Order: sequence, then C-alpha cells, then structure tokens
Amino acid sequence: MEDVEIYEIVKILHIVAVISWMAGLLYLPRIFVYHCSTTTGSETDKTLQTMERKLFRYIMNPAMILVLLFGFYLASQIGFEFIWLHIKITIVAILVIYHHFLGRWRKDFVNGSNKHSEKFYRIINEVPTIAMIAIVTLVILKPF
Repeated sequence: MEDVEIYEIVKILHIVAVISWMAGLLYLPRIFVYHCSTTTGSETDKTLQTMERKLFRYIMNPAMILVLLFGFYLASQIGFEFIWLHIKITIVAILVIYHHFLGRWRKDFVNGSNKHSEKFYRIINEVPTIAMIAIVTLVILKPF
C-alpha cells in the first residue's frame, strides 16, 4: 500500500474510534443522572452499574486508546508544527482527564458513595460537547 492509502485508512479508523469514544463520553454521565435517583443496592442500581461498567471498560477505554494511537500516527504524518494541532491535542488531553473522572465517579456509584447531584452530571455532560465543537472547528478551519 502507498503511504497515502495507509494515512487515509488510519484517518477512517481514527474517526470511527472518535465517534465511539464520544458516544461513551456523552452517554455515561447521562446514565449517572438516572443513577442518582436510585436506591443503593436496588435492582435498578445493580443494572445501571452493569451498564456503566460495560460501557466504560468495553467501549470507552478501547476507543480512547485507539483515538490516541491513530491520532498520534496522523499527527506525526502531518508534523507537529501547527498551532491548531497543539490546541487540539490539549483539548484531547482534557477529554482524557474527563474520561478518568468519569471512571472515578463510576466507582463512587459502585461503592455507594456518589457525592454528586443529577444537576452536576447534567452540567458536566456538556464538557465533551464543547470539546467536540472546538476540535471539529480546529480540524476543519485550521485557523492557526
């Protein structure tokens, strides 16, 4: 395969991984909103914990890893000298940190020690949306 073909295939895989990761980053806090109103130890609590665990471990974690691997390859191919790329990487780093906070908050539900309200999770759910808008704008417009 030519380098261009490999680059395009990796770009496709990167976009698919981004979509998968973003779906999880948007959906997990929404599950937390509903989880806040359940009684610890109830059947609903156990069901939501299972949903959260499977989403986080089997979709979000692998997708995040693939986003980072494919993204690093793509960035290395175009070069790291672009300011827009540094801003994008910074926003992705914020999303990685956000991802880890979601994992911590998931464990709080498992331990029956959730400290946050439905309103908190509704507000925090906007972080990936804002990040996504910023990243797509940077990638399409390449303003810097």
